[in-house]
Amino acid sequence: MSFNIINILKKSIVLPPAARRFLLVFFILNSSLLISSCGIYSFTGTSLSPDIKTFTIVNFNMATAGGPSDLPQRLTEQLKEYFQKNTSLTLQQNGGDLLLEGTITGYDVLAAAPTANDQAGLNRLNVTVQVRFTNAQDETKNFDQSFTYYADFPQDQTLNQNESRLLPTIQENLVQQIFNKSAADW
Repeated sequence: MSFNIINILKKSIVLPPAARRFLLVFFILNSSLLISSCGIYSFTGTSLSPDIKTFTIVNFNMATAGGPSDLPQRLTEQLKEYFQKNTSLTLQQNGGDLLLEGTITGYDVLAAAPTANDQAGLNRLNVTVQVRFTNAQDETKNFDQSFTYYADFPQDQTLNQNESRLLPTIQENLVQQIFNKSAADW
């Protein structure tokens, strides 16, 4: 089949034989470079050792007053799904090569964007999660770190009016931060 394409090209494009050979060699070299480079990069950005095969995420806890009671469970499930979607690791109930444990330590509404008459122009929902990460293969990658993300809402509205809209964005960003620190080593 490839010979047919070359014959068609020979008939439709009039080039001297030396130019055709040069283009053919150029095409083959570029194709081989492109194909060989595909294995070098990870499209998900992970930097995990090939020896790591499994992960465990312990259900997160709530150590703060406020916030929906199912927030720890939702965050835990979202993390599990994100790891499964973006790595080739297998989820284990316990004893994984990677272990994530966490506690929601902050769920606060703060005043943001003060106005001229000392009132808040915006309110800010701030969620903080303390995460402990253990890498059984490489202890230098272990960490115990706090992750925070927030979203703003108008000062003339209540948290109840905005919580269902803000929390998915906050959770998504927290999951991304935790993944980047643990699996992508950013």
